[in-house]
Amino acid sequence: MEFEIFAVLGFCLAAYSIVANDAIQTIGTFISSNTKRPWWLLWAYTASILVAVMFYGYVSGAGDVAFGRLNRIPFPENGIEWWHVVPPIVLILLTRYGIPVSTTFLVLTLFVLSGGGATEGVMSKLLIKSGMGYAVAFITGGILYLLIAKSFEKHIRDTADKPINPLWFVAQWSSTCFLWTQWLMQDLANIFVYMPRMTELIDGQTQVTFTLTVIVPTTVLMVCFLGYIFWRGGGKIQQIVNRKVNTRDVRTGTIIDFTFAMMLFYFKGINDIPMSTTWVFLGLIGGRELAIAAITDLRDRKAALTDIGSDMGRAFFGLIVSIVIAFTLPWLATGNMPNF
Repeated sequence: MEFEIFAVLGFCLAAYSIVANDAIQTIGTFISSNTKRPWWLLWAYTASILVAVMFYGYVSGAGDVAFGRLNRIPFPENGIEWWHVVPPIVLILLTRYGIPVSTTFLVLTLFVLSGGGATEGVMSKLLIKSGMGYAVAFITGGILYLLIAKSFEKHIRDTADKPINPLWFVAQWSSTCFLWTQWLMQDLANIFVYMPRMTELIDGQTQVTFTLTVIVPTTVLMVCFLGYIFWRGGGKIQQIVNRKVNTRDVRTGTIIDFTFAMMLFYFKGINDIPMSTTWVFLGLIGGRELAIAAITDLRDRKAALTDIGSDMGRAFFGLIVSIVIAFTLPWLATGNMPNF
């Protein structure tokens, strides 16, 4: 019974903390550029997409709403124990201080490193894929904005007080749908790792499935947490988005969201290894800010470098915290040191 209690508690804490921390990457610009619209309308829109993604995962993936991201991370043999619940608690605390922590590292690292031989090599691949994600996103954001910053971002600044073509709002809501969908397919594993699952071998590969008795109540809970985040206006992590150049403008939000979505779509198709979407997001906006500062007068170069370094420094701090937790908690609880 205690394992079931810790599983439910872990899921609830993970669902709230991950939505509060990671979801701002995807809906942050959506919130910033739609401040004049009622929060419940934005919530209803994103919640409907969440439900649709859950339904799609259940139908197309034979019940796998984690979209393959848990295929190499087995459910703990002894069930969820008290120390599995610590990472989302730490995530909540760090989120309150506006630290953009990678939930993939903070939550999944503990499961990966305590999984024994079944997860051998997964941690290294997770780190490599996430590092590659940051680099590719940083370069992509830099090149893109070196090409468009002088014309596009200056035009946005000069027309900020003028009416915006309604087609931009259609484009932004569409790009948010695309991005929100891709993010959910990447990061739902960080939440459902706490839930009991069934596994079967299909063509020699492990396939994870969840039952409706797990999917339905967890979806309802996530919708409620999402509503709370919109009601609060995004919380502390939202400040990372707000302090970037022109992010309150719907046109800027559209470009950022679509580019980020394409990055996640690309990396999702490489393999089923989880990755840090936080690092991809920070890489994208970091490359963007640096390019804008380099070729326009919209941002001071020194301030841009400081901002980028601060964001990445806090993300790296989250990685260190994740690894320390993953190594020390199982050792303190069982006396066994996990293998990297």
